[in-house]
Amino acid sequence: MKYNELVIKRQRKTSRVGRGISGGRGKTAGRGTKGQGARKSTIKPGFEGGQMPIYMRLPKLRGFKSHRETIENVYTDDLDKVKNPILDNQSLSEAGLLTSPFTSAKLIQRGQVTSKKAVKLQNASAGAVKAVEKAGGSFEKTARKGRPPRKSKEP
Repeated sequence: MKYNELVIKRQRKTSRVGRGISGGRGKTAGRGTKGQGARKSTIKPGFEGGQMPIYMRLPKLRGFKSHRETIENVYTDDLDKVKNPILDNQSLSEAGLLTSPFTSAKLIQRGQVTSKKAVKLQNASAGAVKAVEKAGGSFEKTARKGRPPRKSKEP
């Protein structure tokens, strides 16, 4: 590459319209004669000449779909229903306290814990942790278990 062989794209000057009939685009400046397009004002996007615009004619869906991860509650009085001494997402979902082993769960105090349990969940209230430790158990905060990857359909 040489300096004298460089190809430079020059910026084109903006054409000054409406500067007299000899200027090429004089008088009406390429806007035609009269009407809405010839006026100074711009037309709003979606404007249909006074007709009800299509975005107003169509029915709207109310509300919104939340993509936030749902956190399920597990209560301390339900812990005795599970036979397993180690309570994690898998054992709680098998017992029917969680909808899936891959959801986030929070332990909340309601009632008493009578048996010694080792709880391994994503979150817990301070009162629930005290109730589990009072019964001789322990609480450990763990990360949510990820879903296994889907098997792709091979042709």
